[in-house]
Amino acid sequence: MNCIIIEDQLPAQRIIKKYLAQMPAMKLIQSFQNAIDASEFLRAHSADLIFLDINLPKISGINFLKNLPNPPNVIITSAYAQYALEGFELDVVDYLLKPFSFERFHKAVSKVPATTNEPSNDFIFIRCDKEFFKVKSSEIQYIKGDDDFTRVHTKRKMFLDNRAMKTWISELPSSFIRIHRSYILNLEYITRISGQRVFIDNMEFPIGRSHKQRVMEMIESKSGKE
Repeated sequence: MNCIIIEDQLPAQRIIKKYLAQMPAMKLIQSFQNAIDASEFLRAHSADLIFLDINLPKISGINFLKNLPNPPNVIITSAYAQYALEGFELDVVDYLLKPFSFERFHKAVSKVPATTNEPSNDFIFIRCDKEFFKVKSSEIQYIKGDDDFTRVHTKRKMFLDNRAMKTWISELPSSFIRIHRSYILNLEYITRISGQRVFIDNMEFPIGRSHKQRVMEMIESKSGKE
């Protein structure tokens, strides 16, 4: 997995590089001390994962991420906890609060979806209680993010899984849409949309502010409007 580091403090860069060196599947292709240089690099190169600091010179990490077209997976590394909510609303994989251990770093990286040339999303395997359950994607009604794990709801059962919300979106078919930082819904089960709420039968789900436009575009496309 190709990754880059955007971090203006060299000691913090060295810690991330040290941790990456202990993970053979990770390849550091470049590191930067500001977001402007990183943006120039990403215009000509691709990366699977960005380790992104927030308190950067000239352009903050948050503003960099907001303006980055088609961003790759992002793990925020910051000394400031107050930006965590905004970070997750921008769909980051994880938020590491400095100083963080290798164990915490490894846990964050393990949430990044694996890249594959031939993805299959007709079914998935969910690890629950030290077992793996094969579940058809079409059986999943919705997924709820809950701290360090997700709750996968089908009509017959609820499963706990440690994959991040962003990982689910990359693994599930196009019939799934993220309507909120905490919710992914299967369009096949949506029965009603009213204002800022989506319904699956009698269950009610909020539409997040940053996801509203995508939800509205989905509604218009399914209603046949041009």
